Amino acid sequence: MAEQLRSDGVEERKARGAFFTPPEIARFMVDWAVRSKDDAVLEPSCGEAAFLLPAAQRLHELGATRRAVGKQLHAGDIHHDSVAQAHQVLASEGFSAQIEVGDFFLKDSAANFDAVIGNPPYVRYQDFSGASRAASLQAALRQGVRLTQLASSWAAFTVHASAFLRPTGRLALVIPAELLSVKYAAQIRRFLLDRFASVRLVLFETLVFPGVLEDVVLLLAEGSGGAQSFEVFQARTAQDLATTLPKQWLKFEPAPDEKWTGALVSSDAYRLYDEAAAGEDFEAMSEWGATYLGAVTGHNDFFTLTQADVEQWKLPPSELVRISPPGARHLRGLSYSTHDWRAMAAAGERCLLFAPGAELSRAARRYIAHGETLGVPTGYKCRVRDPWWTVPMVAKPDLLMPYMNHERPRLVRNGAGVQVLNSLYGVKLKVSRKKLGQELLPLAMLNSLTLLGAEIVGRAYGGGLLKHEPKEASRLPLPSETVLAQVATPLKDVQKAVGALLARNDLPACVAIVDTIVLRQHLGWSEARLGAIREARVALMQRRLTRGKGKHGQD
Repeated sequence: MAEQLRSDGVEERKARGAFFTPPEIARFMVDWAVRSKDDAVLEPSCGEAAFLLPAAQRLHELGATRRAVGKQLHAGDIHHDSVAQAHQVLASEGFSAQIEVGDFFLKDSAANFDAVIGNPPYVRYQDFSGASRAASLQAALRQGVRLTQLASSWAAFTVHASAFLRPTGRLALVIPAELLSVKYAAQIRRFLLDRFASVRLVLFETLVFPGVLEDVVLLLAEGSGGAQSFEVFQARTAQDLATTLPKQWLKFEPAPDEKWTGALVSSDAYRLYDEAAAGEDFEAMSEWGATYLGAVTGHNDFFTLTQADVEQWKLPPSELVRISPPGARHLRGLSYSTHDWRAMAAAGERCLLFAPGAELSRAARRYIAHGETLGVPTGYKCRVRDPWWTVPMVAKPDLLMPYMNHERPRLVRNGAGVQVLNSLYGVKLKVSRKKLGQELLPLAMLNSLTLLGAEIVGRAYGGGLLKHEPKEASRLPLPSETVLAQVATPLKDVQKAVGALLARNDLPACVAIVDTIVLRQHLGWSEARLGAIREARVALMQRRLTRGKGKHGQD
């Protein structure tokens, strides 16, 4: 009946973040949250009774009279028509509820409920503004959660809804799967573990909301006092959910502020990944060396120079430093050589950095004066430097690492011995590991376990880009020093062939070669084990790319 009563169209519902919940999901969540005929139940964004009706039915089945249901069942919605239709849906089945029209974020919290259930409105931060947004941020702040300007509406809703629960109460919400991975949701992940005694998530292998590309998770949280872990159950479809709680849950114990991305892959695949990444055959990249951001010039157009610029200003070589040109499109292979650098310089790329010493040449003084006429010293980074034209340099890296990628992370040998700007990370290897790591890590990292790790520790940005902050990059699982030394000869034998395949952008062929040498032949992995890791990596990558098609920069 609810379907027949909807008066507004898809675009109108989408604008206010209303996506109606499949009945299998609503019933499953209600049966979990409502456990006694005396439970007081709140549905803060009732829509057209997708949760209210099964909640009324559940209370009645547990022994509550219809009159009692009308007193115990509370709801609200900002949309007048939805509230009217919710009343009609309940009345058609002989039930009633206390339903208010209004903005949930303006409702004073009172811990009077045994269960809070529902599907919060999902409005992305770009469209979530004005008084309602301000009220949402204040509501979250009252619970000790300071949300960023990138937070979508569901984040504050989840925090505010928790404030209505009794200490033993239960929270059952449908929320976006971005809870697990995006940066701004770190506060929500931390809040859930701090606030509740138990946090469980139900994930789906397929999209379960008709016509909606957003992945969702079912949040089932209860009790008070804090939890060290959360548990996950993976269902294939909404229809797979029985009315009883699943029995097999996978436990995760995340480090503080760590993303929960690993929960997006199958339980078996994550166990295999976790065992391998924590074992003696793999090490975090931090064991190989330090990862850091390149130098910040404050004004690339002034400080980075082409060969023609150098000739025009007659700048001497002593006041120039060779750099990897801004950007990362030229770093596709295993090595960036002196030949590569010279070719780019000859092609007019900005391959040199203006870096005069304490004693300035006459040409440098002229160029600095030119910069002053352009207003370069007034920029923030230049303004706080003394003198403004001295760019603080970082250690010359052994490996170059682009931190934004579509398909895979990249380590590139710094064969040209160039400096890096902040469009790249530098990796400075430990002295004892430098020769082995510089030569073979760019090749050895093209294995399926490292590539899966990149998806798990990284974060998705607009357009499906995969980004690694320095701390995240330092956690990439790489073959250990011992393993890499043991497979050095066969890897060197295929280095040229893999380089040629990378030039043709044939990553699967490259990964197959490295997997065979490192994982299959040396470590003795079975094809089934390797297949599970590969499938998990593809699943996370495809999820990221699919999400990127519909979002722009939300993280």
